[in-house]
Amino acid sequence: MPDGSQNTEGLIVSDSAAKRIAKLREIQGNDALMLRITVNGGGCSGFQYAFDLTDKTTDEDITFAHNGAAVVTDEVSLGFLAGCTVNFKDDLGAAFFEIDNPNATSSCGCGASFSV
Repeated sequence: MPDGSQNTEGLIVSDSAAKRIAKLREIQGNDALMLRITVNGGGCSGFQYAFDLTDKTTDEDITFAHNGAAVVTDEVSLGFLAGCTVNFKDDLGAAFFEIDNPNATSSCGCGASFSV
């Protein structure tokens, strides 16, 4: 499993994301829980991120880890996510995972969709 915190060709998992995934593992009582990120066509900017929790992977999945937490994505989605950082934000109005995507040429106001 590559260390996402040092892999600029892959997906970078921030400390805040790793901490939140660890907390979700604790809440769910499932030490195998990972964050799955998928890029789908659609959204107001052309592509959109989908976040799910899973404890299963497939042969096509690529897993990135940081501080014991894992983020998994498929090879097609990784083409859009290479060099991106997964963060967890906990603001006054909301708590959410977000993608800092240097490959995006534009994104929508909600941060869930982007174009390249």
